[in-house]
Parts: sequence; C-alpha cells; structure tokens
Amino acid sequence: MKKYIACCILAGCCLTGCNEDSFLREKPLDFMSTENSFQTETDFDMSVNDLYDLIRWEFYGYDEYRPMDYIYGTDLVFDGEPGGTEKHGNMSAAYHPTATIPRIHWNNLYKIIAGANVVIDRIDTKEEFPAETRALFKAKASFFRGLSYRTLAYLYGGVPLVLEEISTPKTDFVRATKEATLEQAITDVKFAAENLKDITAVKDGEVSSTAAYHLLAELYLATGKYSEAAAAASKVIDNSAMKLMQNRFGSRANETPGDVYWDLFRMNNQNRGSGNTEAIWVIQYETDLPGGGSSTVTAKTTGNYCFERNFAPMVRDVKLRVDGKDYTPFRWPVSDYTGGRGIGWGISTHHYSNTVWESDFHNDIRNANHNFVRKFAVHNESFKQQFGIDSIDVDNPPANLIVGQGGSMTVPGRFLYAYQSKITTPFNHPDPLYSNKERGDLKSSAGATYTDQYMFRLAETYLLRAEAYLALNDKAKAAADINEVRNRANATPVTAEQVDLDYILDERIRELGIEEKRRITLMRTGKLYDRVKRFNPYYANPATNGDGVGMLEKYNVWPIPHSAIEANIGAVLEQNPGYE
Repeated sequence: MKKYIACCILAGCCLTGCNEDSFLREKPLDFMSTENSFQTETDFDMSVNDLYDLIRWEFYGYDEYRPMDYIYGTDLVFDGEPGGTEKHGNMSAAYHPTATIPRIHWNNLYKIIAGANVVIDRIDTKEEFPAETRALFKAKASFFRGLSYRTLAYLYGGVPLVLEEISTPKTDFVRATKEATLEQAITDVKFAAENLKDITAVKDGEVSSTAAYHLLAELYLATGKYSEAAAAASKVIDNSAMKLMQNRFGSRANETPGDVYWDLFRMNNQNRGSGNTEAIWVIQYETDLPGGGSSTVTAKTTGNYCFERNFAPMVRDVKLRVDGKDYTPFRWPVSDYTGGRGIGWGISTHHYSNTVWESDFHNDIRNANHNFVRKFAVHNESFKQQFGIDSIDVDNPPANLIVGQGGSMTVPGRFLYAYQSKITTPFNHPDPLYSNKERGDLKSSAGATYTDQYMFRLAETYLLRAEAYLALNDKAKAAADINEVRNRANATPVTAEQVDLDYILDERIRELGIEEKRRITLMRTGKLYDRVKRFNPYYANPATNGDGVGMLEKYNVWPIPHSAIEANIGAVLEQNPGYE
C-alpha cells in the first residue's frame, strides 16, 4: 500500500509539476555553448584567432585549387592541363552558377563575416571590459568583415549585407548595390584603421592600423575617392617604421646568387621580427605544428599552400632526342631552381614572363635568373659531358629538345617555362621532404611552399598611391611612387608621360607577379576581360579555351551561386547579368 501511494505521488508530480520548456532546456555547465561563451577576453581572442584561420583558409589553404582561383583565369598564367574547370581552362563551366568556384568563395567569405558579426555584437555587451579593449576587439573583427565585403564586391558585385549575428534561420536576403557593399567595407576598415594598434605594437602576423590604411587606400580607389586613397596610402608610406628593404638581409643573406628582392621571399624572412620593414601583413605558417597550417606529409593536405606544385614546371619529362634516342638532363623533383616538385599547372603567359621585362630585361633584378628562372641547370653529368650543355634555356632551347611523354608539347609549355622562384624554396625545403638531402632529391610529397606569405607589402602601397595620383592627373607624383619601387629593382625610372593604368598593372606584375591576388586587382579596376583578351590568348581564344567560347565580358564578375539563390526562399536574390 505504501508503495502504491508513493507511485501515485510520483506520477502526480510528473503529470502536473513539470514545466517542459524548463525541464528540457540544456544547461551548459561543463561544455562551451553560445550561452556561456564570450565571457572573458580569452574567449574573444580565440574567436579572433579563428578569423585569422578562416582568412588563411580562403586565400592560402582551402585545398590545392581554391586559393589559386585568384591567379588562374587572369593575365598571368594559363592552364597546363587544358579543358578542365579547376584551373579555369573551361571558363563557362568554371564560372557557372552551379560550379564549385563561385560557391566555395561565397561560402568562405560569408563564414568570415558571420564570425566577425558575433564578435562585434557580443563585445558591445561586455561593459566590464575597459573601453579600449572593447574598441580593439571590435576593430579586429571589423577589419575582417570589411576585407570580406571588399572581396565579395569585387568578385560578385553587390551582395547581401549582413551586419548582425544571425541566431535563427533567415531566408529573405536581398542584394545591396556594389557601391553600398564597398561603402560598408570602407566603414568597417576605416573604423579598424582608427582603432587598431600601430604595426610596431603588434605581433608578427597580426593586423594593425597600418594594414587597415593599406586596405582603405585600395577601397577608396575602388570607389573613385582618389584624394582619400592617396591620403590613406600616405599613412602607411610615411610611417617611420615602414621602409622598402634596400640591402641584403635575413636567413640566406650571404648566399649567391641573390639580392634584396630574392631575400624577401626566403624562409623566415617575411616578418618584421626578421628585420623586414616592408612587410605590412603576413599570413603565418608553422610547418608540422598543430594549427600551423602547413604539413610535410602530403602536398594535398588541406591547408598547405601548393604554390610550388601549381606554378613550377614538371621538368621530369624534358628530354633531348638524338638519333631516335632520348636523353634526360634533369632529375625530378629536386630542391633547386628547376622548381622542386612543380607539375606545371599554371604556365606563365608571354606577357608575364617576357613582354613586361623588355625594356629592362638584363638590369632589373626582379628578372634575374634566380628571381625569374629561365635557364635550368642540368643535373645529369653524363648529359653535360656528352652534349656540352650545362643548362636549358626556355627562350633558346636546343633544336632537338622534346618535352612531354610523347614529345608533342612545345616550349614554353607545361614541362618547361619561365617562372618566379618566389613560389618555392630552392635548396631550403623542410628536412622531412628530402629523400636524399645531399643530392637535394625530394619526396613525392613535396609541392607546397613552406614560407609565410605576404598579404600586403609596402611596395604595393606605393603602387596604390601611384594609381591614386594618376587618377588625380598628377602623373609626376605617380611616376615618383613607381620609381621608389623600380629604383630598388635597379630598373630604368619611368617618366611621367609613360604612366597610365596599364603601366601600373604591368609594374604590379614585375614587382608582385604571382604573389598578388591578381583577380582581385583586375576585377577591382574592371580590367579582367580587357587584359585576358589582350595578354592571355589561351583563355581568350575559343579554340584553346575548353568551352569553345573563350573569355567573355560577363566574367568581370562571377555569378551569384545557385545554391544561395535556391535557399533564399523568402525573397529574390538577383543573378548577375548573362548567367543562367
């Protein structure tokens, strides 16, 4: 009887005393959740660190292909494996609304924006933090949000502006105009510039007011605010802590051949900690360290920046054919100027490798063979002795040289072409990648570039200010800024009369080349279609482009991804003109 009464009481409690909402609500006592996160400065630091990682993921390490979308399809390189979409060889497929390329970058950039919005919204609630601490966290997040909206505007035109944390499903996004998107980017980056610390007060790899002013100068150019662009660039150039590097420095300063330009790209030389006063913002890599973003296990490991793999030639298949017999001059892969374990996916255009250098081919240090490799030293000693050939010159190859397994490819082509040595680390690959370090032989897992990477560099700031002065019709000042860069390179000074936008875009090739996100520059200036049509016949010509159509004007912007349009059931997300 007592048991029966007890059961009835228990049942009554269960039936009448339970508030289901309260009973079922999970209380995070021993794990992180949205309810108990963002309580301490450390919590906010971790969220900002995640934004750095997402930036590295988008621009340098999503996989071996997606960071290269900022280079393929431009005036710099063309596809060494014709016809595919990964390297933009079939442009109508690569840029289709359902394609991977526009979808991945859209998603990545909005993920950065979402993370930044959380920090911006939640830092405002932390009244117990000092005001300067709240402003600093907000400035960091605003920088990343502004950078993301700037990139979205260049790639897609106007996009939806999301400026608050979204905690419930939303399906009614509408596009802002491109102008409004860029203005939002300016608002964010200007706030960052005014509230971030100076470059002298941050760690290597951290964003600073100096980095924000550099980005702000670019944004002002994109919106036609040329006086403001020149003023923002001057904030960087006139900073006493910033100087173009003029003398040999860093980890390999005593090696020959070499020069100060070569030193800029050697391992461990990118940061201010190495004495580099030219670096504005450097993306950090630590090889084989958890979270370091770089692994020697395989070239295809997610996160590795496969610069070497994409843009150095695959010299393995270069041969000399004599009396029906083939002789091999090179070993492959080797840690030297043959390009490590390059596989020749991104072949340099003639404009990139030759035309832009014509006036200063022999005196511009940026075109010296150790910086822009054209002569490939032969490895095979018996080959040297038999044929008396010490090197193979891309611009003047032996008449009976063949390349490719069938000998049907031409020079320059996938297996032999001129390339910038900044994509690799000659004689200085990480030890785990060597199969025989004494000979320099590399394992098949090589192919990434194991150095920190410049996002912004002072030489580019000079060229941004030159662009602003040109737009202000002050060609003398534009020429003076360009010559700051050219003088360091021992190149002939440009005259004011020679300066136009094409000249500045060519100087960006000479100074930055494959280091810059070329698609960003050409889409910002509206010159992508024009420059590809003039300087990259592979992509421009319907006969060589894998889609049989070639370069189209609509590619000055990408399509809005079909997946975003389809999911947006509460409103119409307009597609860009010309895309189905």
